[in-house]
Amino acid sequence: MKVCGVEIKSNEVIVSLLTLEDGLFQIPDCRVRRLTLSDINSTQHLRDFQFAFAKLMSDYKVEKVAIKQRPMKGKFAGGAVGFKLEAAIELISELNVDLVSATKSKQVLKDNPMPVEFSATGLKAFQETSFTTAYVACMA
Repeated sequence: MKVCGVEIKSNEVIVSLLTLEDGLFQIPDCRVRRLTLSDINSTQHLRDFQFAFAKLMSDYKVEKVAIKQRPMKGKFAGGAVGFKLEAAIELISELNVDLVSATKSKQVLKDNPMPVEFSATGLKAFQETSFTTAYVACMA
């Protein structure tokens, strides 16, 4: 199974790919580490973002997209633009999209600790949350 972990920050989406086959994990190379919505007030830019994300998932034959769920209120609440991006991804009909809550993530990581330190993955530091989200989706 090929999973794309997604973390949404402000007007950008950070992605990490993870493949689980026969109990072995692989981290495939990806031409894109983040996608940005350049104009938050433009319907066309949102459609362009949605098309680019769908094309990326299609090109890499991603079977599941796991988005780190953000709180709707409180100190760490996600912003309106982030929820726009989340909706744009969820509305791509070809994708199987799951939201991964912090509670679910903690439980899965407790039951199935990561087999490797993040620093050994070769990914950039800003991709850690999206990678963890992909791992949780594979193990859940």
